[in-house]
Amino acid sequence: MPSRDGFGTLLPMDAAPVVVEVVRGSLVESRHRAMLVASDPHGRKLFGLGDSRFVTYLRSAAKPIQALPLVASGAMRHFGITPKELAVICGSHSGEPQHVETVAQLLQKIGLRETALQCGLHPPFDVESARRFGPEGVTPLHNACSGKHAGMLALARFWRSDIEHYLDPEHPVQQEIRRTLARLADRPASEIGIGVDGCSAPTFALPLEQVALAYARLVNPEAAGLEASLCAAIAEVTRAMREYPEMVGGTRRRLDTDLLRETGGRVLAKAGAEGVYALGIFPCPRFPEGVGIAIKIEDGDERRARNLVVLEVLRQLGLLEGAALDKLSAYYSGEVKNHRGMVVGVVRPCFRLEGI
Repeated sequence: MPSRDGFGTLLPMDAAPVVVEVVRGSLVESRHRAMLVASDPHGRKLFGLGDSRFVTYLRSAAKPIQALPLVASGAMRHFGITPKELAVICGSHSGEPQHVETVAQLLQKIGLRETALQCGLHPPFDVESARRFGPEGVTPLHNACSGKHAGMLALARFWRSDIEHYLDPEHPVQQEIRRTLARLADRPASEIGIGVDGCSAPTFALPLEQVALAYARLVNPEAAGLEASLCAAIAEVTRAMREYPEMVGGTRRRLDTDLLRETGGRVLAKAGAEGVYALGIFPCPRFPEGVGIAIKIEDGDERRARNLVVLEVLRQLGLLEGAALDKLSAYYSGEVKNHRGMVVGVVRPCFRLEGI
């Protein structure tokens, strides 16, 4: 049966090839399909799998881009926002004490309280923190997107814009974010789809090839001829993420954090909900101009397939090897266990990148 793209259009099955198999005993019990594409900063496709024009929401993979207007506008400098605070603005944090304290500190700098955050509530991703605070102790600060929201509020305060409606797609903050994304993705702002994210902020839809292009420009903006102010803002954002990887995700079992740390800063990594993942490979001998990679697991899986696909992509590119690969492969094990803890199967990647 055909699959569907982001707008419900039927696609042939080869538009989303099988990338992960779930094996129990000798039988392939389930399969996950995906599309991925890599681009250089000029928009040239380098390699991929499936339909590179598949349209998807970036979800939280947009956060490093959503933070750029805060830096480029001068608001970061005006409020004395630190690189550590900038990293949590770019992240989907685990709700650990250091994350909550950092966002609270940021709000204090801009003269607002946590009640200004319109991201809603959910328990911390970090199990220990969720247990510690309990259902009654959860506040908007624990939301994985509270840093992003605090950053948007900071820009609204800097511009003396309305803070009550800072999430309205027509608000100056959201309009500038959309224009910035359009610049990086080389796509007219009017052609960028808009939805509502889980945290109530606008979320943007683009073809995967444009997501990959945006990330290629995050790791090498000069090659794309972007204006100096935007290049400087990009450098601030990517430096903060690499210097404070634990603020982008967390201290326990967060792939974004682990990749930023274990690759020695060679890779920019950011997950998005519903099986989205974006990578930026900084210029290196294999990719002298850098490369952006956009991944979409078709069924939206975020745990079983997505992490394995990301690790396998980096392994095939030679960007994750040796002790780092062993560590993360064990950490994100593909073992299938039963309720007695017995290993009864395996979840394994089953693809080869085309064009590398």
